Amino acid sequence: MMKTVIIQGSSRSNGNTNKIINQINSDNQFDIIDLFTKKISHFDYEFNNANDDFIPLVKNIIDKYDTIVFATPVYWYSMSGVLKVFFDRLSDLLFVEKELGRQLRGKNMAMISCGSGDGLKEEFSMPFKESANYLGMNYLGDIHTWLESDNTISKKVKNSIKEFTIKI
Repeated sequence: MMKTVIIQGSSRSNGNTNKIINQINSDNQFDIIDLFTKKISHFDYEFNNANDDFIPLVKNIIDKYDTIVFATPVYWYSMSGVLKVFFDRLSDLLFVEKELGRQLRGKNMAMISCGSGDGLKEEFSMPFKESANYLGMNYLGDIHTWLESDNTISKKVKNSIKEFTIKI
């Protein structure tokens, strides 16, 4: 059986991205990891950050899950800083933890973005697609979501979420 994890990369654990995740996971079929609750240092060429949460977290993800879905708010036309730090640290899997990094091959990746409206530049998904490609992962696709001005999820977004959930 395929097991999926949603990795939330937001600076607010209970913000709009989390509301979208809860809609996607309304039947609790996916596990959720909130990166904001983890201590993950920035990438360091000298690897002085070896004692933070990154490597144990990645080992857990690789051991337990076949599909990794990254969920991020759109901050300044890009993924959140919290998630970018996580992505930068994937470099550790190319230098000091190569065997661990190789275990990502064949796994699946997808992405959820949450912005202030329905517009999103096509290039937003490029880091996810290209990272999946570089790591030998299968990119399943992405979805862009938003909340309405009254803080609700529109029918259009809910329908997109249903289609996306089938993919992952």
